[in-house]
Amino acid sequence: MSRTQLALRVSDLEASITFYSKLFNTEPAKRRAGYANFALAEPPLKLVLIEGEPGQETRLDHLGVEVGSSDHVTAATERLQDAGLATFEENDTSCCYALQDKVWVRGPGEEPWEVYVVKADSDTYGKSTGGQDGVPGGGADETPGGGAGDCVCGRA
Repeated sequence: MSRTQLALRVSDLEASITFYSKLFNTEPAKRRAGYANFALAEPPLKLVLIEGEPGQETRLDHLGVEVGSSDHVTAATERLQDAGLATFEENDTSCCYALQDKVWVRGPGEEPWEVYVVKADSDTYGKSTGGQDGVPGGGADETPGGGAGDCVCGRA
């Protein structure tokens, strides 16, 4: 199983949940404080909604590809490195109410992309060692962990 992930930062989480529930004719697969996601089979999409600041327009938080196993993350890491892309790996990290293995890269417009697997559910939002500031090409110092330590889903 593989699907694209689109993570949006929204100012009104409840209104966004209502809208996307109607748009996709389904309820969220996961709903927690300040967070919801829709795991759609058709189209194959994981839509993540992250509560942002009141009154702000919805904006892109990050993009991703959810894969079926840690082996797929490892294979993606090797493929991306072989292609000459700077990568940042996070294994056994708790982020977005899930335990994950992931690898991060940035697109030419500095858009953060993750290839990840959800290994288990979590009751906490989580911390991640890198986040967007730890993604190669991100943050002033461009070093892993160069930010507040929240998972990328907790940052803009």
